[in-house]
Amino acid sequence: MPTATTSPAILPRSRSTLLPDYAELFKPRVSTMVVITAAAGFYLGSLRSGISPFHVGLVEALLGIAVVTAGSSVLNQALERRTDRLMPRTCNRPMAQNRISLAHGLLLGFIAIVGGSIYLTAVTNPLTGGLTLLTAVAYVGIYTPLKRYTTLNTFIGAFPGALPPLIGWTAARGVIEWPAVALFAVLFVWQFPHFMAIGWMYRADYAQAGIRVTATQPDLRDAARSSVVQALFYAVLMIPASLWLTWLHVDGLPYAVAATILGLWYLYATVRFARILRDPQAAENRVLARNLLKVSVIYLPLLMLAMILNAQGRLLFP
Repeated sequence: MPTATTSPAILPRSRSTLLPDYAELFKPRVSTMVVITAAAGFYLGSLRSGISPFHVGLVEALLGIAVVTAGSSVLNQALERRTDRLMPRTCNRPMAQNRISLAHGLLLGFIAIVGGSIYLTAVTNPLTGGLTLLTAVAYVGIYTPLKRYTTLNTFIGAFPGALPPLIGWTAARGVIEWPAVALFAVLFVWQFPHFMAIGWMYRADYAQAGIRVTATQPDLRDAARSSVVQALFYAVLMIPASLWLTWLHVDGLPYAVAATILGLWYLYATVRFARILRDPQAAENRVLARNLLKVSVIYLPLLMLAMILNAQGRLLFP
């Protein structure tokens, strides 16, 4: 496997890797998080309509969203196949190693995105299909190329990254309403401490590949300061953003208590991450970033679960 100091290399083609390669192209962990947040939006939107979400196309909607998400991941890797070869954590991806050809990947990605969007339009409504297609276009066509030119890519990429729960809501309701915007806000704000942690963990890789993130600024102290300020700002904002759903009567007091406790936990992990300011070059900073990353990926599903369990003031599923 190439290291951060080696030149790009193509590893030998292994035997019969098509199915595992497809699985890696589709980024199942990312797709799972997208499906979880979209499911929360769909569930809450269905209850708003007074109908059970388990009888109005939940599975069909999530299937379409998952297919479009998978297609976006494939096209993302098609565009980044050369830079992926430069980073140890991505150098063995299927398109980086030519196990999947560029033409193969492009065809697969476009079919998934277009087919999934058409399918969503058919099983839900045109707004949902259009928003899902817009999300894919913004992620692949705007966010991905910008990663090589400006650190603003993180902020811009947070918009398509925050759309899944809003799309889940529109799949159930057919319109964009304030609760859907609140769900969008929750996911938008959540992303920044999460991405600051990832950026700090892999800043050497990103710098080697020419990917612009906050942590790759030339001055290491400035990079640490900017990463910490952004992470803390959004971690603090996470608490009122999550409580907006209670103010809109989407969830009740039990959710508000759970959201506050979870938000304080997320903030605590971010405050600990701020210790990187003491010595930005310290080896233990990677551990602090990894801990914040772990908290972020646990926090979000727990928050979504609290939303669902206390939806409309209920204490359990209807």
